[in-house]
Amino acid sequence: MTSLLNFRKIAGIALLISFTNCSFGQDFKIPELATKGKQGIVSSELVYSMDQKPTAQCHASTIIETSQGLMCAFFAGTHEKNKDVGIRVAHYKNGQWSWPVEVANGFLTDSVKHPAWNPVLFRPKGGPIFLFYKVGPDVDNWWGVYMTSTDEGRTWTKPVRMGKDEIVGDLLGPVKNKAVQLADGTIISPTSLERRGTPNGRDWRIYFEISKDNGKTWKVIPPINDGVEYDAIQPSVLIHKNGDLQILARTIQDVLVTSWSKDNGQTWSKLEKSGLPNPNSGTDAVTLKDGRHLLVYNHSTKNGPEPKGRNILNLAISDDGKNWKVVTTLENDPIQHGYSYPAIIQSADGKVHITYTYDRRSVKHVTVDPSKF
Repeated sequence: MTSLLNFRKIAGIALLISFTNCSFGQDFKIPELATKGKQGIVSSELVYSMDQKPTAQCHASTIIETSQGLMCAFFAGTHEKNKDVGIRVAHYKNGQWSWPVEVANGFLTDSVKHPAWNPVLFRPKGGPIFLFYKVGPDVDNWWGVYMTSTDEGRTWTKPVRMGKDEIVGDLLGPVKNKAVQLADGTIISPTSLERRGTPNGRDWRIYFEISKDNGKTWKVIPPINDGVEYDAIQPSVLIHKNGDLQILARTIQDVLVTSWSKDNGQTWSKLEKSGLPNPNSGTDAVTLKDGRHLLVYNHSTKNGPEPKGRNILNLAISDDGKNWKVVTTLENDPIQHGYSYPAIIQSADGKVHITYTYDRRSVKHVTVDPSKF
């Protein structure tokens, strides 16, 4: 069994390094650090300069295409969990990001304040843009909130609390990754529970919130795992050509796990290893227009030589959701807070857009041409 990746950028040398670990079941060749014009990279820039930050820290970006360009949202404040953390939105037009403006926070009254968490942008067919986010003192006790916009994110309605369900308690909306809408109009919101103080120390479970009326009401699909074999959260949903649905999710067990549904998300198979490593960090994935699936994730585990944990960020592609090829290394230079919590979409022109937390001090936006893979 070989050790984890241990490579550095080697100027001017196209280098592929083999990553083999029998616990993952697949052999991988990890590309050198990508530069513009290589490994599909079209452009790469920070949403805002780290020399001119609106807040000390930021995290958990989300991205969507509008009729006027791209829109990105993320939470930002002094630091995660601080009461001043709110949701900021920036717009991308003519190759430039606007200054991120706070549009939501967790201030219930002047004296009752909570942090806001994990925004997710989503537009159902024929509907307004939804901005889902969470409010609460911590992830054990947060609740789902949403606002909508009918003018491409320029203005937003007042926040609406999503309500409760007898199975899971407070509805959360999509917990980190975007919802998907099926051909029949069904919206599947991938979400999860994170609870501590249990006999096992923590209880992480994946479940789904499903809407058949464009987001007006939601039905809960109960947790699909018991939180024992795998502590799994933050799934992303892929849609296969035959109608099957697949999720990929992070775990604390150093692997990404997967599950499948053949009935539009009503029931799901048992979680199993995907063949990809994971350092207990968020991922995201998208089904491309050509039917292939693209995953953005940290190809590492928590231990081993650098770059480990969140200090490496990669793209992998698959035809079937089972066999993956690593095609791009977005980051591999170790920094204090790493590169994490990516979001990924495909725009109408076929390009892929990725945003992710950059050292908790900014958000990076990368444009990729998937035809190069």
